[in-house]
Amino acid sequence: MIYLITGGVRSGKSRYAEAVAKYFSDEVLYIATLQPSDEEMKTRIAKHRSRRPKTWRTLEVELELSQTIQDSLEKVILVDCLSGFVSNALLEYKGLEEEAVIERVLEAVEELTNILQTSTQTIIIVTNEVGYGVVPEHPLGRWFRDALGLANQRVAKTADAVSIVTVGIPQTLKGIFPDVTF
Repeated sequence: MIYLITGGVRSGKSRYAEAVAKYFSDEVLYIATLQPSDEEMKTRIAKHRSRRPKTWRTLEVELELSQTIQDSLEKVILVDCLSGFVSNALLEYKGLEEEAVIERVLEAVEELTNILQTSTQTIIIVTNEVGYGVVPEHPLGRWFRDALGLANQRVAKTADAVSIVTVGIPQTLKGIFPDVTF
């Protein structure tokens, strides 16, 4: 089963995803895509890490998300988050023109969806919903918004279940989620 959980910043989507993962197993592979770029980000990552059970294995993955999922032996995988993966890919290709950058990002997402479709694992993917915000001032911000919106659509199409979390309340958009408290 593939679960996609989206929502805005501080909506509760990561806590909800963690509760869904715990519902399925005590042994989870947690794939973190955000890299600690400064002290504030290191503090955020430490808070996230402190919430996770000790039985969970954490891997920090910038770009090799598909391969990491494919190589995993765990039955439950939590990816937090697709937004970080898209950001990492954008930065990897930022020297190219906009269309080429977004095309490369979407190729990586296509590779991911192919892995998701053939996996027998329970995979929970967290992502940010950025379509409700203002148009970013800088081109890279606009490219991120566009690339992530397209990536979210592609993963949502592949997912068995999709939920959006708003003000700490999950709302199922597609499929069925387990009943969890978080």
